[in-house]
Amino acid sequence: MARIIVIGGHGKIGLRLARILTERGDQVSSVFRNPDHSDDVAATGAKPVAADIEQLDTAALAQLLAGHDAVVFSAGAGGGNPARTYAVDRDAAIRVIDAAAPAGVRRFVMVSYFGAGPNHGVAIDNPFFPYAEAKATADAHLRASDLDWTVLGPGRLTLEPATGRIAVGAGKGTVARANVALVVAAALRDASTIGRTIEFNDGDVPITDALVAAE
Repeated sequence: MARIIVIGGHGKIGLRLARILTERGDQVSSVFRNPDHSDDVAATGAKPVAADIEQLDTAALAQLLAGHDAVVFSAGAGGGNPARTYAVDRDAAIRVIDAAAPAGVRRFVMVSYFGAGPNHGVAIDNPFFPYAEAKATADAHLRASDLDWTVLGPGRLTLEPATGRIAVGAGKGTVARANVALVVAAALRDASTIGRTIEFNDGDVPITDALVAAE
């Protein structure tokens, strides 16, 4: 049994992930901003933790992470407000990364997106630009840390049902959020994913096989 904390626990990926993890016997704490969402999170089997990562400093975040074996960052501002996008997807993500080591948490899985990075190619006048910039900076900060990190880059997200099968490293495409949650869960148990950036879409290869094949 692993003790896993999910940042962004009320998101469409976070809710699915918590259920997958608790059903396989892991102990999950799910962090979310709005206390009204506690019942939704509790229904997954996770421990609801209402906390606003946008407002917490590194020391407070370290207290939040303490006692866990791994952290999954799947939070996001949701777009539409550049200031909040930078505050959550960049600044808060960096503080969570910085909080992990003093909290004694070495394993860190970041949910990013397919094509993220300094050469993302998104035009500055594109509404997606703040998100692309924020993720590029946060991902780079994680890679530069001494944590046991994995950066996952799913393609365009859909609400299709899970298939348990993906394609790694192909061109940009689409992927079910339910499959993303399965990939996160698999990566947490696969040490070969440490120190790797794995981009993927829906495909034909079973997830556990696809992650190994991507080495």
